Amino acid sequence: MTDIIETYGNSLIQHGRNSNRIYLMKCDVSEADQIITHMNQLALDKNYSKIVAKIPESLELIFTADGYQEEANIPSFYRGQEACKLLGKYLCRKRKSQTNDSKLKQILDYAIKNKDNAITKTLPKEFEIRQLVESDILELAGIYNKVFKSYPFPIFDASYLHKTMSDQVLYFGVFHNNHLVAVSSSETDPDNLNSEMTDFAVLPMFRGYQLALLLLREMEKHMINAGYCLLYTIARASSYGMNTTFARANYHYGGTLINNTQISGSIESMNIWYKEIASIT
Repeated sequence: MTDIIETYGNSLIQHGRNSNRIYLMKCDVSEADQIITHMNQLALDKNYSKIVAKIPESLELIFTADGYQEEANIPSFYRGQEACKLLGKYLCRKRKSQTNDSKLKQILDYAIKNKDNAITKTLPKEFEIRQLVESDILELAGIYNKVFKSYPFPIFDASYLHKTMSDQVLYFGVFHNNHLVAVSSSETDPDNLNSEMTDFAVLPMFRGYQLALLLLREMEKHMINAGYCLLYTIARASSYGMNTTFARANYHYGGTLINNTQISGSIESMNIWYKEIASIT
């Protein structure tokens, strides 16, 4: 069962037992004080152990005064003009403690050190890459079911994929002999001209072709043509493949969200990577 996504005024939050946290996904500037109070009460009522807030930099002092601390920073997030801060508030000491610090540091260091060592591959002729459409949804859900044991959003549900595809999420896929073998999505925010490059999944037998990197490049073309300013991802800190993929695509490391997201059966730390692709004059 996935966590709940709901509105609070003009803001958007996700919460639930799955990741045992509250995630402030969008914060209306005028509601900052009220949303802080609401999330504190919700965390108390549900016994959540973490609150993570994605907010404009201008709101940082309001949140840090309530016990939040910066975990990541994304420049140019809001229409190329203002940075985004990802702040964490821990309601349980254990939630803030990482038992695999050295391993995660090793993965991050490897990604940064080897960012210039990419072997640029072109898509073999038996493969095709394109934006997915409604008729691809059942096959798309099947890929996610095969690759992930669990996920923070209900990407296994065809109705959810249909809804998001109709509402600012662009899905892309690689086909091998007309069968879908790798997918990703660009979760666009047209109001703020940023997009989260996310939901990468590649079937095991097709790994090694750099399909994730090729999908990322294809999504970037669409975002550049659409006039977006900032691309980012929230990648599993334990994944050599995804961290290296974004480093090799010239994304910058923005910080780590500690013990943040339940994915594939356990709560994991997540790395932020970002790339500025344009500016508004």
